[in-house]
Amino acid sequence: MDSRIKRLYWQLTALLLAAHFAGWAAALPLAIALTLAQAAHFAGYRRDLLAFEVQLRAAYLGLLLAGILPGCWPLHVIQFVGVNAMLVFDYCLLARLLSLAPWNRGGRLTLALLRRTFLSAPVRGSILDALQSGGA
Repeated sequence: MDSRIKRLYWQLTALLLAAHFAGWAAALPLAIALTLAQAAHFAGYRRDLLAFEVQLRAAYLGLLLAGILPGCWPLHVIQFVGVNAMLVFDYCLLARLLSLAPWNRGGRLTLALLRRTFLSAPVRGSILDALQSGGA
């Protein structure tokens, strides 16, 4: 899939979260709908609900929904910082965390893997691919 489409989805999400913080009541529901549409788009494109791109968007959606709960609004702040870090620096903490899930890694969870996962340089594309190929 074209990386420009991926970036556009995330840029729109970042803008909607910014609008939410600015007080636009419709922004958060639109961000949730956009993330749901994005997850469905990638699930259809990959034809696999467990594809890493789908997992990432489902996790982001789950955090958006969790942030609605009383007292959980800081999740949205963390997501806003995270999506902007991904857009500016190509570093996605959520993707790196998700890459450590047992179904996404081939080997054991070790200190070396944690170090490589979180301290490796940002990568263009999937951190999961970079970690599995030894590029991260």
